[in-house]
Formats: sequence, C-alpha cells, structure tokens
Amino acid sequence: MPEARIIDGKRIAADVRAALAPFVADLAARGAPPALAVVLVGGDPASEVYVRNKARACAEVGIGCEVHRMPADVPEAGLLAEIGRLGADPAVSGLIVQLPLPAHVDAGRCQGAVPPDKDVDGLHPVNLGNLMLGEAAFAPCTPQGILHLLDAEGVPVEGAAAVIVGRGHVGMPLAVMLARAGATVTVCHSRTRALGAVAAGGDILVSATGVPGIVGADMVKPGACVIDVGILRLPDGRLTGDVDFGAVKAKAGWITPVPGGVGPMTVAMLLLNTVRAACRRAGVTAP
Repeated sequence: MPEARIIDGKRIAADVRAALAPFVADLAARGAPPALAVVLVGGDPASEVYVRNKARACAEVGIGCEVHRMPADVPEAGLLAEIGRLGADPAVSGLIVQLPLPAHVDAGRCQGAVPPDKDVDGLHPVNLGNLMLGEAAFAPCTPQGILHLLDAEGVPVEGAAAVIVGRGHVGMPLAVMLARAGATVTVCHSRTRALGAVAAGGDILVSATGVPGIVGADMVKPGACVIDVGILRLPDGRLTGDVDFGAVKAKAGWITPVPGGVGPMTVAMLLLNTVRAACRRAGVTAP
C-alpha cells in the first residue's frame, strides 16, 4: 500500500488568500475596506506568535489588522469595555479576543461581548447556535478549515464514517459540520471505551486532544483520511501533533502534517470570515 498523500495546508491556504484578494480590492474601492481587530491580553509567547501570523496573513491580502494590547492584570470590566468599544466601531469588520485569557477573566463572558456579526472566530453563542440549527453563521475557523481541506483534497465526506477524538471547541462544532455535510459522526473522549477500535472504524479520523502521539497506526483504518489538529512543542523545540506521523502515513490514505496542515487553514478561514463580515456590512456579494 502506498504511503498517505500529505495534505499541504500551506498551499491550500495560499489558494484561499489569493481568491479573497479581488473581494478585498472591491471593498476598498467602495470605501469599505475589511479590517480585523485583535484584542491581546498579556504576553503569552504562543499567543504572540499566533497574532503575528494573523497580522501577516491579513497584510498579504490587504485586510487591515490592528492589535489592541492590554496588560495581563487588566480588570474584566476594562477588557469588556474595550471589546464593547471595538464592537461599536464601524471601521472594524471583524473582532477577535485572542485565547487563552488570564484566569481572573471569564473567557465566555468576553467572547459573548463580541457582536455576533463581527465574531469572525465563530465562537459567539449566537453563531454556535445558528450552526447547530443549520442557519447562516460564522463557523469556528479550525473546523471550517478542516472541511475546506477535505473538499480541496477530494476526500469523500457524504456517507463517510467520521471519528473525532476530542470534544472541545474544535471537536463539537466539527461534529455538527461533518454531520450536515452527510457524514456519520462519532465523537470520542477520555471516557470512550475501546478508543482504538472506535477510531479504527473512521474513514475520516480527526484528533484534537493536544496529547502528543495519542493516535498510532493501530487506531487508523487503512486508506483513511487523518487530520491532526494538535500542535505542541517538545522539550527539544520540535513541533509535533496528536498523530504518530511516521507510523500513520504508512497506513492512511491522506494525512495532515504538523506544522503546515490545519494551522494555516485556521488563519485562512479567519480571513475568509473577516471578508464575509465586511461584505455583509457593505451589502455586497460575499465569497
């Protein structure tokens, strides 16, 4: 059996950015340029990297991006006031609050303070509720990016058995999106019995646990599409994911690398949502 096809998330994300450029140019010509506001609390090193990547991607397609930094000890009321100020700013198309937030701040309350029509992270309860109902909504960026990867690679979803390992902010929305795309979905977690056997039944296997190497070759159906959402830095500085890449690629049909798989797509979907938000506000056709 040949080794798995490696899904190039960087290339597919670049295609998304290229497709957005004409919409950005049109919005700018109409006097309604798309703009993303990012609220960053504290100086978490990983968050700094993520925000820098988002700003760089915005610049590549012409989306304005402003990072609003607040100290780690900012009172929750002060953070909510800043979110409210940006949410009311007509120049802001999309607004995100970079996670994680300090322990003294209620992340859910802060996320809920973002206006749903500017919630380009897709994490507001209104957008998540609309996603469940099948109504128009901004979808969370990582699940949305995974669906885009599957489509770009021609991975059959309708009628497929999809297994998701992890029931967090990626796994649960993704389960809904895959089900609406026609897959039969199983969501696994720490209490799932015979996890390996359940996972091995998946035509599509997605792992989003943050546990290095939790998915081995014994958990993979031959020819399956394996999507690795995990990204962790090892003590030696190397990045790794949930999947034992070397072992699994010899058995799977498709596999995402870490880095270079899901990560670039998450950022690309953030840009897509921002452009869609700007198009809605301008009353023009969205991508």
